[in-house]
Amino acid sequence: MIGAIIGDMVGSTYEFAPTKNYNFELLPAGSEYTDDSIMCVAIADAMLHGRKCSDAMRDWGNRYPTPKGSYGGNFAAWLRSETPQPYNSYGNGSAMRVAAIGWAGDNLLDVQLKAYTSAECTHNHPEGKKGAVATATAIYLARCGHTKADIKQRIEQQFSYDLSFDLIQLKRTYSFDESCMGTVPVAIKCYLESENFEDAIRLAVAMGGDADTLGCITGAIAEAGYGTHSIPTPLFEAAMNALPTDMREVVVEFIDTYQR
Repeated sequence: MIGAIIGDMVGSTYEFAPTKNYNFELLPAGSEYTDDSIMCVAIADAMLHGRKCSDAMRDWGNRYPTPKGSYGGNFAAWLRSETPQPYNSYGNGSAMRVAAIGWAGDNLLDVQLKAYTSAECTHNHPEGKKGAVATATAIYLARCGHTKADIKQRIEQQFSYDLSFDLIQLKRTYSFDESCMGTVPVAIKCYLESENFEDAIRLAVAMGGDADTLGCITGAIAEAGYGTHSIPTPLFEAAMNALPTDMREVVVEFIDTYQR
């Protein structure tokens, strides 16, 4: 799941200063984890320790209430509420946090059920739940060694996402989009078109969209497909060193438990 955090950090500088340049600087000054990474850690904590995803998210969100880029307004209110309720969102927040589920699930059905549950406590709109389940499915299939062609076919058939579009052509008109519908298919396509982990992250961030979340989702799938060992050491170390101690401890425990 460190791939998701790396993608988030790389994209953090370009979320509100978008770039279409593939050769952008990977980790310029100011690159850091955002709410995407915090919620990835929260879900990893839930998977490791048998916690409800909603409880873990509220715990970690309130530990770190002011991340770079901030939380979305509805999610921030959900974190603060004494009686939190889902708010019918189809935003990409449901998809960016599921990296750990794709690794921790025992089988595809288990992964999909866990992803659905992780989404519905906030993003109970059908598209919000679909985005989370599709992302976790892509991660699971990639880590299990399915080919990119197999992953494309499964995602298109089960989730009705059209992945036949031309990524370069879309890039010409693509812009900031916080929805699952506008983010998840693009992130999956960036993985499908990539040659390695870094290439996938560069393709995602250089789309000029919601860079941290596109990077986070793409990074999660790319790590699963290419292997944690494929992540360039400088990127791995920069991400680990940027995390607070309690977040880093969860990531290390998760890697030791599920990714060795």
